[in-house]
Order: sequence, then structure tokens, then C-alpha cells
Amino acid sequence: MDDFYRIKRLPPYVFSIVTDLKSKARARGEDIIDLGMGNPDMATPKHIVAKLVQAAQNPKNHRYSASKGITRLRKAMATWYRERYQVELDHDSEVIATVGAKEGMAHLALAVLQPGDGVLVPNPTYPIHAYSVVIADGDLRSVPLTPDGDFFDRLQEQTKLSWPKPKMLVLSFPHNPTTICVDRPFFERVVEFAREHRLMVVHDFAYADFAYDGYRPPSFLELPGAKEVGVEIFSTSKSYNMPGWRLGFVCGNPRMIHALARIKSYLDYGAFQPIQIAGIIALESEPKVVEEIVEVHRRRRDALVNGLNKIGWAVDKPKGTMFVWAAIPEQYRALGSLEFSKLCIEEAKVAVSPGIGFGEYGEGHVRFALVENEHRIRQALRGLKRLHR
Repeated sequence: MDDFYRIKRLPPYVFSIVTDLKSKARARGEDIIDLGMGNPDMATPKHIVAKLVQAAQNPKNHRYSASKGITRLRKAMATWYRERYQVELDHDSEVIATVGAKEGMAHLALAVLQPGDGVLVPNPTYPIHAYSVVIADGDLRSVPLTPDGDFFDRLQEQTKLSWPKPKMLVLSFPHNPTTICVDRPFFERVVEFAREHRLMVVHDFAYADFAYDGYRPPSFLELPGAKEVGVEIFSTSKSYNMPGWRLGFVCGNPRMIHALARIKSYLDYGAFQPIQIAGIIALESEPKVVEEIVEVHRRRRDALVNGLNKIGWAVDKPKGTMFVWAAIPEQYRALGSLEFSKLCIEEAKVAVSPGIGFGEYGEGHVRFALVENEHRIRQALRGLKRLHR
């Protein structure tokens, strides 16, 4: 049988190599501390789970739901934006619920891109940002996102040199994996740039709440004119510890929302309705619910970064996300991030994500996910200390 066209366009999933090595080590009885995948480890808050259980016991909620999300849920998302960012959204035309942020991103690309449309994506980046473009037959155009240069200069250069002109710009701040954070003036430039070059903008705001040391991540939609050029994606996975529930939102430009709603109407009937009902309770939670989750991650961040610096591995504290992005120690840099990640499992018994898995400009780095408690992080540090020596 011939190879399938779209499958051939997708490269091997680098992270699967590390995952396989981790699984084999655990099968041998080794205790591997997994700081690789950004998979929240804490329980979903009890009041959200209780609402799911209650809703699931009602047979009316066992039927097909609404592909774009039930009305009450979309209204709750619009209220969430109004109360946090003073952004007014029409729940019917400017908000759509998705089966997680990844589904929203992938189907949005399918909905609004034609084959060959150019899409500007930072590199390194979270894989779905790049591969949603590939799956949709778009033309992926990487823009280096590294500390040694101005991102907008590179963006301008890539846009001017590209032909045909790009149609979309994908962003995500606070950024996974680099943890780079931006301010409102950055998004002012994004809106201006999008208008100048007639670009659609997609901003993945998965880490809206994950900020530390007084930093407040701005919403792209806060900026005047943002809804005219793009959308923002939010997920309940991180803020409310609901990763397996698969509930996200795409909000903003009504034409893009309409296109996504149209394609989703052929593909799904929305998330299981009790999940959507519990999602309403999540979005209407008291701020302290999210603050407590973020505080746990701040303590983990401090434990990991302070510990790494103590053993001689120089790493800065990130102001956002649930990750730490670290340059590979000098003595191991020639190995490359994939081989170094293998070494971390074999010698330190710690799993990390190789930077190359996020794009060529991620090489030379590894990403730690703050998904283990402080005791396990200290245990990981002891293993890394042996390796670092």
C-alpha cells in the first residue's frame, strides 16, 4: 500500500523516542522522575468534579451536544474575558468551545487556510502550532525566536522575502517552550503588523494564568483592533487542572470563528455535555482556585531553578508558563538535545524534553515541566548533580 500523503508530511515525533526510553527504564523497575511532558499532575478542583458527576447523572446530558458549545458555556467564556481583560465578546459569533486547544488550532487551520498559504510560526514552538499548518497543506515559514535577535526584525524580513505573501501569524505568550513573556506594546506591534500585511493572527493563550513575581500576561484581544485581525485560544487544561477533560475555546474575529464553527459542524458534536457544564463552573470559580494552582507551580519553579543553579547549571527563573527552559551544560552541548535527554534518563533517572522537538532553533536546550512535587524535584536534582559532575 502506498504511503499516505499527509502522514508522509509529518516528521517522526522526537518526543516519542524519549518516551519509549523512559517506558523501557520503568519496565526494568527504575524510578524515572518525569519532567518531560507538560501534563498537569494535580487533581481537578473538587467543585468542578462534583458538577461533572451531577451533570453526568442526568440522562438528558447523554445525548449529542452542540458542536460550537452550549450557550451557557460560551456566555461564561465571554464573561471571563470581560471581567479579566475588559474585552467584550459576542458569545454567539465571537466565541466557540473546542475539544481542547489542540483541536481548535488544528481545525482552525483547516478552516481558513488554502493549500500553499504561508503561515509565520516562531521557532522553537509548541508542535501543534507548526504541524496544524502542515496538516492543512499550508506553507510553514519559521521565524527564529531566540534571545540573540529582535523577533519583529526577523518577522519583517521573513514577510518581505516570502512569496506568495503569508496569510497567518501564529503566536503564544507566555511561550512554550522558551518561557519568553511579552507586554502590551508587543501586541500593539502585532496588530499593526497584521493590518499592514493583511495577516490573520492566532494567539495561543494556554498560560494566561501561569505568571509569577508580579507579572501579568496581556491578552492579545485586549488591544484595540485585535478582533479585526485575529483570534485567541484559551484552554481549561492548565488554569483549572483539567488536561484530560479536553475543553478549550477560540475567541475573537467572527469570520474566523464562523469558519471554524462550519468545519466543526461536519466533524463533531462538541465535548461531552457534562464536561461543558462543569466547564462553566470552572470559568466561574473564585480567583483563589487558580491562584492556588499557580502558587504550587511557583514553588516548584523555585525549587528546580534554585537547585539547578546550586549544582552549577545556570538557569534563569521564568516569569510565566509551567516550564523551565535550560541551555544544555557546556560539557554536554556537543551531544545535542536528544542524546543529552537520553543521558538524563540513563544516568540521572530524569526525563526531560529535548529542545530539537520544538524546532531547529530549540537545539542546545532541554525543557523541564513542573509536573512533579517538590520532594520529587529535589530527588531529580540529586540525579542531575551526579550527571553534572
